[in-house]
This record gives sequence, C-alpha cells and structure tokens, in this order.
Amino acid sequence: MATLLLMPEVAAGDDGATLSSWSVAVGAAYRANDTIAVVETAKAAVDVDAEADGVVLRTLVAEGADVEVGEPIALLGSPGEQVADVDAVLAEPGVADGVVGVPAPGAPEAVEPPPAVGVDGHEDAEQPQRVFASPLARRLAREAGLDLADLVGTGPGGRVVRDDVRAAQAHRASSPPASQEPEPVAAQPVQPVQPVQAAAPAPAPEPAAGWTDVPHTRLRRALARRLTESVTTAPHFTVSGRAVVDRLLALRAEINGSTSARVSVNDLVVKAVAHAHTEVPAMNVVWTDDAVRRFDAVDVAVAVATPAGLVTPVVRGVQGLGVGAVAAATSDLVLRAREGRLQQRELEGGSITVSNLGTSGTRSFTAIINPPQAAILAVGAASPEPVVVDGSIVVASVLHLTASVDHRPVDGAVAAQWMRALVDVIEHPLGLLV
Repeated sequence: MATLLLMPEVAAGDDGATLSSWSVAVGAAYRANDTIAVVETAKAAVDVDAEADGVVLRTLVAEGADVEVGEPIALLGSPGEQVADVDAVLAEPGVADGVVGVPAPGAPEAVEPPPAVGVDGHEDAEQPQRVFASPLARRLAREAGLDLADLVGTGPGGRVVRDDVRAAQAHRASSPPASQEPEPVAAQPVQPVQPVQAAAPAPAPEPAAGWTDVPHTRLRRALARRLTESVTTAPHFTVSGRAVVDRLLALRAEINGSTSARVSVNDLVVKAVAHAHTEVPAMNVVWTDDAVRRFDAVDVAVAVATPAGLVTPVVRGVQGLGVGAVAAATSDLVLRAREGRLQQRELEGGSITVSNLGTSGTRSFTAIINPPQAAILAVGAASPEPVVVDGSIVVASVLHLTASVDHRPVDGAVAAQWMRALVDVIEHPLGLLV
C-alpha cells in the first residue's frame, strides 16, 4: 500500500529542514534501515532511514528545497509494488491533502477549476474556493487570527507556507490603523487672498547611509531562538577563576615534541573540565521538568565557529580518554563542523560547553549557556601577568576562566567548588595524564 514519507522533526524545536539529497532513486527498492534521503537541519546532516522494506514511487521534493516538518517528501510503496497511475494515488483522501500544489514531473501547470454553477444556470458566487496551505501555516494563521483566504501563497502551486503567514503578521503590525471620519467643521468667512512670496527651495536631503542586509541562515535563526530561550528561561550566574598555566604550556610542548599527537591548550582545558566534573559530580547535571538529571559519563561540548554560525559538537566520555584521544576527537569534530558534515546525534547531550576565544586575543568574556546544558566555560587568552609566589611578585602566564551556570540545578557553592577544582588541575596538569 502506498504511503507518504513526511519530513521528520530531526532536531527538537526545528520547524523545517533542507532536503539535501535522495539516496534512493525513483522506482528503486530499499531495505529496512536503508537511508532514503539526507536532510540538513540548522546544524547537521541527518539520514532519513526506512522503517521497512519498500520502493520509492515518486519523490515530491527537489534536492535543495526547504521543507517544513510534517510535509510530504516522497510516496513510498510496498516491496515490488507497481502503481500505474501515481497521480490517482496522490489524489486519494488523506494523500491529496499532503501534496496539493506539488506537481508531478513534467505535469502541466495547474489551471483554475471551472466556476460552480447554481440550479438556475448562473455561476454560484458564494461557492468557497479551497485554500491550499501547509499544516504549519494553517496552525500559525489560526493562532494569529488570520484568514488563509486573504494570504498570497508563495509555496509550490501557490500553496500558503509558514513565511507567507509571518509576512502577513509583519504587514498587519506595520500597517497604520484605519483613518477616522473627519469631524464636520463650521463654515468660516472667506478671507481675501493675500499675495505671498515664493518659498525658498528646500535644501536637498542628505544622502542616507548605505547598508547591506545579510539574510539569516537557518543556523543563525536557530541560534537566535535557542540563545533567547536560554537567557529568558535559565537563571544565569557566573563564577570566575584565574589559573597560572606555565606548567600546562610546558606539558603541551613536551607532548607535541615527543609524540605524533598535536594537542592544543583547548584540548587540555576540555580534559581539565572532565576532571573537575569527576571531582564535583553535582556539576555534571542538567535541569528537567521533573528532576535534576546527573550523568555518569562526562560529555563535553566544544564551541566551533563556522561560516554559517556557531555549532557545539560533543566529545563523549572525556573522563575515560587520554589527552591524545581528546585532541583527535576534537580535531575530527571541528573539521566536520566547518565542512557541514556533522550528524545530529553529535550535537546532542553533554552538561557543559567549552567556548575558547583565546586564539583571537580575548582576555576574558562571559558566554550564554547552550540549553539544555547546565553550564558553559568561557576561556580567554593566556597572557603574562604579575602573580604572587611565596610572597614575591613574579610574571607568569595567566588564563582567565569564566563559567556561566544555570542556577536551577546548580548552587553557587557547587559552582565555586568546581571552579576551584578546575583551576587546581590546570595549575598541576600532571593530573590530566592519570
């Protein structure tokens, strides 16, 4: 029996994705768990796998198209099923509603249906016209109090989609209210016309400053939504620490000089964060509606800047990895993040993110928590500063650390204890090799 393959919600909160490529051609058979298509969310590429054996009868979306969650992307059949008239199948109740406005390959453009005729032979002007709209557009229009019949659809075949509803909302918000009827004014006696002097020409207006609008990427929109959610729902507080890192830098130089591994300061900080989480397990948590969830393993996310925006892939089980393994895992994630080849599962989980702006020369900063994690560590640049050692002032390399923490699952005393453990292991880095 033919069924529709719908765009899944591959990431929580996403209302759509881009159909990147089809992995199975039209007419080709596939097996259960085979990848039928690859879709791209704001942050990652995700495989859409088959739930059972079958055959692709028709693809309904072109590669590169943006598709809303719940929209049909293909018509699938049972193994060996052949359909002589796919259009007739798509017109069946329950199927047509999902694909209205998506023409078959090579099909002529849709034409308006003939007007309905009343019993007296005249056109029935009251016959309602069906408005084609995506499920998400219908819901948004209903919530906004908009009539779909008043909207201009820009989707396939004139279908009303999400952006059409949002455009109508913006237009309504910016439109001035209807003007009031002018009040009658009593007649005034006519005054004789006096000659007037010609007005001086108005000065030419100053040219407006130029600008360039850079359209939002899907990733930028997702970042804006999630970070706004974070600062409005998670009560942030910060704790700061200052670590002397001369020993850490010497250890890094020795590792890189004696092995083929290439270890960065950030790799050592990631390992130090896992060590601090092991020392203070009350920090290795996230907030849920029903409980504070405490993890057994320490998964640490690493903030990576990409051309499209910031992503935070997760290094798993850092507490059980050697420094070289942490460096290799992080390097692989960073490379694939910048190439847009991360999988959605690699962006999920973890209780803390490490965000390092030290390479840009930033001395210190604070960062916004990446929900639903409980903390984010902002790492600045190591720079020479005066420090007191045994009562004497000396110059040492100092690293500034600032942790933003969600006060719901973590108390200030716990965060302070964790920061103390983090600074201690960074200043005595041989503990990272144990």
